[in-house]
Amino acid sequence: MNYSWQRQLILETVKESCAHLTAAQVYERAVKQCPRLSLGTVYRNLNQLSELGMLRRVGVPGEADRFDAELPVHQHLYCRRCKQVFNLNVPGAPIEEMIARCEGIRAETYNFIVTGLCPACRAAEAGQAG
Repeated sequence: MNYSWQRQLILETVKESCAHLTAAQVYERAVKQCPRLSLGTVYRNLNQLSELGMLRRVGVPGEADRFDAELPVHQHLYCRRCKQVFNLNVPGAPIEEMIARCEGIRAETYNFIVTGLCPACRAAEAGQAG
């Protein structure tokens, strides 16, 4: 892949964020540095960066995909209340063993996402109940 300063800006935007950003959020941040950047360019480059293994795509059911610059294997929590995605440190061995028991497939990668409440939203809901 040829070098593109727009692709580099998009990659750096995701890497600099602590959040798992959607393409629209990447665009909102990156366009401040490059006003002529288009949303289509952001989508295209995020797809390319994901395919090349430079970013991780996190699929959230019913929501826009998110992008993660943290590449080592880890899983995610999608908070149904605040709509954010958080890293989860789930031990990989039990998941890998479960996948290995699936007959007739050859798993190459997996993405495990838990839907629930993040600690802040869980505390807020507990406070409302009391």
